[in-house]
Amino acid sequence: MQTVLLAAATMTGGSAHSDEGMWLFNNPPRHILRERYGFEPSDAWLEHLQKASVRFNSGGSGSFVSEDGLVASNHHVGADALQKFGDKDHNYLRDGFHARTLAEEKQCHDLELNVLMSIEDVTGRVNAAVTPGLSAEEAFLARRKVMAQIEKESLDTTGLRSDVVTLYQGGLYHLYRFKRYTDVRLVFAPEQQVAFFGGDPDNFEYPRYNLDICFFRVYENGKPAKVPHALRWSKAGAADGELVFVSGHPGRTDRMLTVAELEYLRDVQYPYTLQLLHRREVVLDAWGQRNAENARKVRDDLFGVQNSRKAREGGLAGLLDPAFIASKRAAEQRLRAAVSGDARFQEARDAWDRIAAAQAVMAEHARMYRLLEAGHGFNSEWFGIARTVLRAAEEHAKPDGERLREFRDSNRESLELDLFSTRPVYDDYEQVRLADSLTWLVEQLGYSNPLVQRVLDGKSPRQRAADLVRGATVKDVARRKELYKGGKSVMAAASDPMIDLARSIDAEARALRKTLETQDEIKRQAHAQIAKARFAIDGANTYPDATFTLRLAFGQVKGYEDAGQHVPFQTTFAGLYQRWEDQQGRPPFDLPPRWLKRKNALNLDTPLNFVCTADIIGGNSGSPVVNRAGEFVGIIFDGNIQSLVLDFYFTDDVARAVSVHSSAILESLRRVCGARALADELVAGRLK
Repeated sequence: MQTVLLAAATMTGGSAHSDEGMWLFNNPPRHILRERYGFEPSDAWLEHLQKASVRFNSGGSGSFVSEDGLVASNHHVGADALQKFGDKDHNYLRDGFHARTLAEEKQCHDLELNVLMSIEDVTGRVNAAVTPGLSAEEAFLARRKVMAQIEKESLDTTGLRSDVVTLYQGGLYHLYRFKRYTDVRLVFAPEQQVAFFGGDPDNFEYPRYNLDICFFRVYENGKPAKVPHALRWSKAGAADGELVFVSGHPGRTDRMLTVAELEYLRDVQYPYTLQLLHRREVVLDAWGQRNAENARKVRDDLFGVQNSRKAREGGLAGLLDPAFIASKRAAEQRLRAAVSGDARFQEARDAWDRIAAAQAVMAEHARMYRLLEAGHGFNSEWFGIARTVLRAAEEHAKPDGERLREFRDSNRESLELDLFSTRPVYDDYEQVRLADSLTWLVEQLGYSNPLVQRVLDGKSPRQRAADLVRGATVKDVARRKELYKGGKSVMAAASDPMIDLARSIDAEARALRKTLETQDEIKRQAHAQIAKARFAIDGANTYPDATFTLRLAFGQVKGYEDAGQHVPFQTTFAGLYQRWEDQQGRPPFDLPPRWLKRKNALNLDTPLNFVCTADIIGGNSGSPVVNRAGEFVGIIFDGNIQSLVLDFYFTDDVARAVSVHSSAILESLRRVCGARALADELVAGRLK
């Protein structure tokens, strides 16, 4: 309990007594590393790791592991790309893939990889745009406008993807410039059953026995890209007690939220989300079990839903811990007392009350926002595409700074890459998803609700979904390009039931978005004032909540005690086969045939998975784990069940990050997968 109280109290303070922190690369924890581990990374060390790290825009992380553009990530990060190949003659998820030559490397649909090249503090310029006297709505519009201006100027000057990132809930604004790679090709993926051995029962558990890896290669001008920063491969891999670092893109944490915001998550948002996830899991699982082809189509989505459900259950468990909320409330009261007694922070004195009031307004509109603007009532690829082309006609007619953020000029290339993708989308699966979400809409609002009646158009959810999917013309890429580029006049004349549906709810959805964005601006300004006070009182040497941008974490390779039993820091291939035997090979503890056939070829003592105390969260999947020398010793793929509270507070008593060991990857490629050339490239750091 003491650890929880300390974590909640320090929250983002980088306690010298723990390995806490998702640190900015331009503000690394040098003092903690020096004092605790006697190690201080140099600027060159940090730059090399930063520019060897890769963000998957589909969600997840990776790293360059060869100067010829080879990227390592997780199988479950690459699963989105594997699923989109949609080849009935080869099940890429189930059976894996191996390109033995460059010519065989398979180009991915709409996959964008980003590499962070530079960071610039633009806080002053962003805040200067929000002048005194502006209403919350006016302030939001002014901030959106200046952020778009900064991004467009940077894009025009550098040619790099440019995103203004909000840090400390509005305390700082940094401009991140990324090099984009959009010619990305699949090199290798193992069978999903060895990548995700143990399935949902073992997910977020430890010990684990997963070969959760996937390799891609980035190309430029039709040739493998030459990258100046690639990680050296460690044959020995991670060792017990060793200091290691994780460089990746954690998605989101909520450690700096106020008590009012946390109570909203606990009482409203998480219960709603879990109800929706449980529902979707049942629907997808049932439909997938009808036949093998359904199972192929649904497999990646089902994994995502199950993974999210289990993660949210763990997060809710943390929010339901009275000790955590009590410690958070005590820490908040201490900071409020310090602010109230200091004339420098007069503006911040009622910041917590303003946040609570804004959160209450957001709560009133949250359900409708999720159903309409977030699309929970319209779970369909075709609906999302229809809404995008519909809104593009209106948004692109506006000045850049006045558009919805997703339509800003600096994001145009990424938006169009996704919008014009030729990835397969299956009408039968779309009908199932859309019918279920329309039923969810009815259940949430009531059958007699005027909006529900307008959406259903006199039909049942199943019939309405079938008619919408069958009649959608946006299924044709050429047609959606025509609509997207034609502007308002072409869109007004478009005859497409899915576009008509999007149009029928667009006014309400936009109004809800405007309401929540306005309240979010109130919270942002209040959080900025709290952050200013916190910096002055505690010092600026802290880390912000995660934002799916590059962060540096650190920790020790270290086992732990659970229920009086010692859990070792690593597992081996011998443990994999023992678990298979103990479970009698029943799904999801079955192994692919070649893994049974070639068992004797493996060194069964080779480490397979290991754990460390580094501070990670969803989005870190695929992050490289490196040692002091900057060598690749493993790859993050999960956390244990005790780590699921890390959304809200850090503890390293039993919470652990779980990785695939670098030795296991080489052993598997050479002894089982017939991929010696790929293993040789990893060791050499270049193509041979």
